[in-house]
Amino acid sequence: MIEQGLIRAAQSGDREALITLLREIEPYVYRTAYYVLNHNEQDAMDASQEALIRIYSKINSYEEKAQFKTWVQRIVTNICIDKFRRARPTVSIDEHNLVFLGDQSVEKEVLSAYAAQDIREAIDRLPEHHRTVVVLRYLQDFSYNEIADSLDIPLNTVKSYLFRARQQLQTMLQDYEKGGVRG
Repeated sequence: MIEQGLIRAAQSGDREALITLLREIEPYVYRTAYYVLNHNEQDAMDASQEALIRIYSKINSYEEKAQFKTWVQRIVTNICIDKFRRARPTVSIDEHNLVFLGDQSVEKEVLSAYAAQDIREAIDRLPEHHRTVVVLRYLQDFSYNEIADSLDIPLNTVKSYLFRARQQLQTMLQDYEKGGVRG
């Protein structure tokens, strides 16, 4: 967790504190951008750099009303949404390395890999606003309140988006199991 003293020092003009703060949050900023921007490394690096520059220049506008990570995530998410609007790409979930126990058969490993691929493809097909809340909730481990604050939407909207996204994912995954059309 980011130390409040570090944030205050950065706001007071302590350049070293600001650099330390940016280094601490950089992995989180990149990870969010990477997931939201269709796991495109170059776009994620661009968005991360833009977000870090914005955080650097706007650090004095941060008020302790919200958690620092929520404020940061709002900046990153808004930059990613702007990139969506300009480019209209599809968001995807990063292909996670699957960890298998030694006693699992190759068949189970292959089935697990196919299941993970199906989930990624299904998430790719979700509407942009549903994909974003899924990424923040399940990959960034944000609470519902943190998602609402980050996206500047009501808490009930977050709950609704997640509910609908789960329903859509369930339907798509059932279609995949039945041999339905993908993509």
